[in-house]
Amino acid sequence: MSSTMVPPSVAPASVLEPLDLTASSSSSSLESTPAERSQSQTSLSSGEEDTMEMEPLDLQRLDAKLTSVGKSTATATATGSVNPHQPSTQISEGALKPSGHGTLLDTYGNEFKIPDVSVSQVRAAIPKHCFVRSARRSLGYVARDLIQCTVNWCLFRYVLTPRVHSAAASTLLWALFTLIQGFIMTGLWVLAHECGHQAFSDSKVLNDTVGFILHSALGVPYFSWKISHGKHHKATGHIERDQVFVPSTRERYASKFGRMVHEVTEMAEDAPIVTALTLIGQQLMGWNLYLTTNVTGHRHHHKAANGRGVGKKNGFGGGVNHFDPDSPIFDQKDRHLIMMSDVGLLTTVAVLTLIGMKFGAFVLTVGYIIPYLWVNNWLVWITYLQHTDPTLPHYDASTWSFARGASATIDREFGFIGRYFMHGIVETHVLHHFVCTIPFYNADEATEAIKPILGCHYRSNTQGGILGFLKAIWTSARLCCWVEPSEGAEGEGKGVLFYRNNNKNCVPPVKLDLPAAIQS
Repeated sequence: MSSTMVPPSVAPASVLEPLDLTASSSSSSLESTPAERSQSQTSLSSGEEDTMEMEPLDLQRLDAKLTSVGKSTATATATGSVNPHQPSTQISEGALKPSGHGTLLDTYGNEFKIPDVSVSQVRAAIPKHCFVRSARRSLGYVARDLIQCTVNWCLFRYVLTPRVHSAAASTLLWALFTLIQGFIMTGLWVLAHECGHQAFSDSKVLNDTVGFILHSALGVPYFSWKISHGKHHKATGHIERDQVFVPSTRERYASKFGRMVHEVTEMAEDAPIVTALTLIGQQLMGWNLYLTTNVTGHRHHHKAANGRGVGKKNGFGGGVNHFDPDSPIFDQKDRHLIMMSDVGLLTTVAVLTLIGMKFGAFVLTVGYIIPYLWVNNWLVWITYLQHTDPTLPHYDASTWSFARGASATIDREFGFIGRYFMHGIVETHVLHHFVCTIPFYNADEATEAIKPILGCHYRSNTQGGILGFLKAIWTSARLCCWVEPSEGAEGEGKGVLFYRNNNKNCVPPVKLDLPAAIQS
């Protein structure tokens, strides 16, 4: 690997200071105590409403649980310090509140300040028309994508491939077909995702009906995933409760290689071939393994309500998956929804079997299975890069809050592919984690509206467009190995975790002494 890593830039924003998320009406202190924050988290996580289905009023109530009162806004000018060895990395301008958190450094060495933005402040900045959902417009996008799937198949099946007589040329044409079909089907997947968040229309019945049909047809257990995805939104960036792409702690990373925590700094850098093979496995099987074994999900299932997770763990046969109604991912009240999701998948399998029997293996494989694998690839690619980046923090239980987790995401740019085929899911993810009920066709405008509010806490990597998006997965895979507190962290700052690795051109891991018990 080259000794010079060029990190993505963080988009600049305004200098408006974010509201204090933890301010209390009974105290002038700028920070709540860990006990108060823990109580807020418990209240949030114990709520029965799914974040994916929250209307605006629900999100305001959610914000009230996290923030007793917002402090008045003020303007200031400050910028995070930038590693001079990484000139293209720039922390955007914005108010950075003085604190006793010590010096917190992201993977590139840029200084980080803990956000204190509130959900209500973010919502207030968004024009009201951005919240308007149109069933007609959303159904129009479904119709558009279904027509594109049909036209794409007919074009290659009956027009293009019959005109070539070379097996190699025919193979290349069908490979191109599967790529394009995968883009279109990913768009349908995104529209079903909109349904799960109730951003599709004002009708919950319509949303769940369309979402159930589309996701089932794409091999997704609609209600099961909708529930786990809602919990992901409730705990984004929480090292113990998030549902997807939860990073390894230093302890877990060391244990993977049979090392002790203090030995991590002595480990050699992973060979590029190891990274490449890991990524190939992740892209081919990551989505299916997540559904069947909860890979990349959190491991604290013993904390599930009513003892549902006792004795269960991630992995094959561990009892944690998206198909078992007794999985600790779900609650007892969800049983019928999990069973409905399973029936939807079984129906899809039956239909595909009939298609294979009637039209042959070629039609089934090229027309569905390979495009399906492309969909899974893009789904994992997109989600991984939305939550894995050298500039993003994670939080422990004492430091996490809903708004801090929502801002621990990043927008990227996938060009025409992302904005047309995939309905902007790559480009407006930060907004989506603050307000998930805004329909995708209003998300660009809403994103621009919240940038001045988030200030330096809004992050995006748009360098290089499509190629930059494709390259970013390699950067994240090489640099984002495990998370740990910054060496200069103090107080609450010790609960802010950043990615570390053994590359020499990034912030080095904290050197730990040999444990006293071992020394003796």
